[in-house]
Amino acid sequence: MTMRPLKRLAASALAAVLVVGCAADGSGLTETGAGAAIGSAGGAAAGAIIGSFSANAGRGALIGAVGGALIGTAVGAYMEDQRKDFEKALADEIASGMISVQKLPNDQLLVRMTGATTFEIDSDRIQPGFYSTMDKISAIVSKYGKTELLISGHTDSTGSAEHNQLLSQRRAGAVQYYMESDGVLPQRIIATGYGKNQPIASNETEAGRQLNRRVDITIVPITA
Repeated sequence: MTMRPLKRLAASALAAVLVVGCAADGSGLTETGAGAAIGSAGGAAAGAIIGSFSANAGRGALIGAVGGALIGTAVGAYMEDQRKDFEKALADEIASGMISVQKLPNDQLLVRMTGATTFEIDSDRIQPGFYSTMDKISAIVSKYGKTELLISGHTDSTGSAEHNQLLSQRRAGAVQYYMESDGVLPQRIIATGYGKNQPIASNETEAGRQLNRRVDITIVPITA
């Protein structure tokens, strides 16, 4: 499983704290001091300071890295616009069954890639013919940057559980690496392999196994 690179963000947060300084009574940052820090620090550093007060520095750093969270009714509209952009940009891929885009509860989206088009059997190498599709996905998630991307790799039931688990992790990691190479912020991405444990079809047929060999991207709005 690939976790967010919080160490890099911690250094920025520490620098912001040092610039602002502690409270005069030596007790650390007061609420006023925190406000000053947030005003003078930018990006992930400011978010990390916010997070330290809410006992969730990682979440605060993520909010800072993407330039703030979505609030209220803006969340639904933001995610709906993103869904429409996916459907427009990926119209050919959706029509051919290469990709599906689904609206999930809680204003989340699911972009599903089938193993038949993304990877060769038993391989974690994204097929070159799928690069243009990956580029389209990366462009849209970069445009709608106030989201977290949960990339999950899956396999069919053929082979050992250990082999399938490692393969699913490598596939999720390959998609993560490609998107980061396309300029998607690493702080937004969590990649996880689930092996054969979350099938969406029967493994008794080749058609079903092909559906189960997939990578899913769940797109979650970043809210305050």
